[in-house]
Amino acid sequence: MVLSGIASLTRLSAYSSTGSAINLGFFNFNHISRRIVPVIVSANRQSCRRMASSVASSNAPPLQVVSEQDKITAPYGSWKSPITADVVSGASKRLGGTSVDGHGRLIWLESRPNESGRSVLVREGEKPGDEPVDVIPKDFAVRTLAQEYGGGAFQISGDTLILSNYKDQRLYRQSVDSPDSSPVPLTPDYGAPVVCYADGVFDSRFSRYVSVREDQRKSSTNSITTIVAIDLSDKNIQEPKVLISGNDFYAFPRLDPKGERIAWIEWGHPNMPWDKAELWVGYIDGKGEVYKRICVAGCDPILVESPTEPKWSPQGELFFITDRESGFWNLYKWNESENKVVAVYSLDAEFSRPLWVFGIKSYDFILSGDAKNLIACSYRQKGISYLGILDDAQGSLSVLDIPFTDVDNITLGNGCLYIEGASAVHPSSVAKVTLDDHKSKVVDFKIVWSSSPDCLMYKSYFSLPEFIEFPTEVPGQNAYAYFYPPSNPNYQASQEEKPPLLLKSHGGPTSETHGILNLSIQYWTSRGWAFVDVNYGGSTGYGREYRERLLGRWGIVDVNDCCSCARYMVENGKADGERICITGRSAGGYTTLAALAFRDTFKAGASLYGVADLNMLKADMHKFESHYIDRLVGNDKDCFERSPINFVDRFSCPMILFQGLDDKVVFPDQARKIHKALKEKGLPVALVEYEGEQHGFRKAERIRFTLEQAMVFFARLIGHFKVADEITPIKIDNFD
Repeated sequence: MVLSGIASLTRLSAYSSTGSAINLGFFNFNHISRRIVPVIVSANRQSCRRMASSVASSNAPPLQVVSEQDKITAPYGSWKSPITADVVSGASKRLGGTSVDGHGRLIWLESRPNESGRSVLVREGEKPGDEPVDVIPKDFAVRTLAQEYGGGAFQISGDTLILSNYKDQRLYRQSVDSPDSSPVPLTPDYGAPVVCYADGVFDSRFSRYVSVREDQRKSSTNSITTIVAIDLSDKNIQEPKVLISGNDFYAFPRLDPKGERIAWIEWGHPNMPWDKAELWVGYIDGKGEVYKRICVAGCDPILVESPTEPKWSPQGELFFITDRESGFWNLYKWNESENKVVAVYSLDAEFSRPLWVFGIKSYDFILSGDAKNLIACSYRQKGISYLGILDDAQGSLSVLDIPFTDVDNITLGNGCLYIEGASAVHPSSVAKVTLDDHKSKVVDFKIVWSSSPDCLMYKSYFSLPEFIEFPTEVPGQNAYAYFYPPSNPNYQASQEEKPPLLLKSHGGPTSETHGILNLSIQYWTSRGWAFVDVNYGGSTGYGREYRERLLGRWGIVDVNDCCSCARYMVENGKADGERICITGRSAGGYTTLAALAFRDTFKAGASLYGVADLNMLKADMHKFESHYIDRLVGNDKDCFERSPINFVDRFSCPMILFQGLDDKVVFPDQARKIHKALKEKGLPVALVEYEGEQHGFRKAERIRFTLEQAMVFFARLIGHFKVADEITPIKIDNFD
């Protein structure tokens, strides 16, 4: 069925309780190398990969894999693949955090595209082999809208669960041990979801729950953020008590083991939390009031730093991560008696990541039986994550051998660690890691949750990422990317042909792409596309200096680096220079549009909820990011000159746009404006709008439709091949 340019068929249903499919940022890593450098993994990591492959071998591949001499010769892009858009959309579960209940059982938050993106708390079975069970009723979804991107939407202590319900944004309490218990509201009903809570902790000393609160009752664009306490002992619902207020933003309220001190992070406009933030400690009196405050880090006007992730050790020492002096987020601790900050371990690596969402857990304390602090931590260096055990007393770091090359959060279990991570052959997963008695070696590694548990049946089709370092337009400066070559065991192209290339610019833009198994990338490579995922200047994972390349130069550095990467691929024989496309979501969508407007490198593009007009974005931006563009771009004149919508005469190639109509970060008018301008100019263009979708597509049918239409759009306009899938294309204005 052929649809109009604005695809009305995709307006399927009203928006229901949705999950936490986050697209981070408003738009939810040596001498320059001239060659492709493969990701290096240890021998044990390779053996784990072989183990994973052997597990998958019990599942017959969806398509028969032929011998090398029997491969079908067909044009790149036309290959048939079992990794369909249905497979990708069904494998798009997202993880929203992990915790452990009083019995040591793992509980995790997963979003389900097949349930309209609903986020559900799930608990592992009581005995090995038992099926996991949903913890919350079907009419609940666990998600907070605090700062738009949420995170930290639930907390567990013993059998008591506190959760943020998506529909009304109220906090509820529920017993996880009683299967028939229903969530009971803890916070007032204001008649609309105008007050949000996130990143909470239990305060056993006063039987209360301490949480960040974002209050939009007076203004939806200038919300008031505070740290509040919710009484857990009174059955009557009361207005939360404000403990800490006065700044624009707060995060990480953390109580010491005795409940006598509270640490928190705060920051104010025009800074984002990774630009400049402050770590404070407050002392709590017998009535539960904060009566004295001390700034631990971030208050020195000469020393620019962004402290994050404060955490009290079991002995009551305050640890945290900051990027002072070296520019890398490293572990420190506070000497309270002298009010001094002491480095725990220094390394040119990132031990944390930018605070887009609440509830980041990059490290945790391991109970060792003595007074010393053993810290399980993750850090990131040159595109690879490592899991380590840091001995605070000796100042030593031991790296643990696990098959994950990407690690996010760490949760302490009973005699084990739960690690959220992934690798080139593991999708987003949670692994149970058991250590030896000395806490120095891994004795067991077991994946207990996977975003795509059946994906290993497609292992013979996987394209493994190659970490590349390429020269930028600035002499002596490099940027980084992951390159995925075409890969399909049943097909080959003629030796004379080079593959089409799809380059992806990640969102954020203060974020990072990772070289992990992503079936949406494999969807392209298994059909004969080359794919390159760029960490342009401004990306995280490489320290403050690299991150700040983008300050004042967004729309320049990112665009230049994406173009440089594309040229590097062509010059090294990895792609056909006449079939190079670019795509991106959110901030990556802006880079896509800017690259198409201000450069002639790419032949077509796909923008997903991308920014076309920076001044329009500034005018409509929610509070958290309301000054973000000021630092990334500059004044109104700079924004005008870097907005693709103001230079439609410079566009010269086809484009397809995808937009959610309930997007509160990048409003639909942005996509409509660029669509109208390109249509009037006579360029091939299509716009797909989705009712009920916000900033990031959460429903399986929309994820599938977007992937298929982008594929067939590129094939029809610049591919010079016919896709193997049966896809009914939407109408392309100025083409059909």
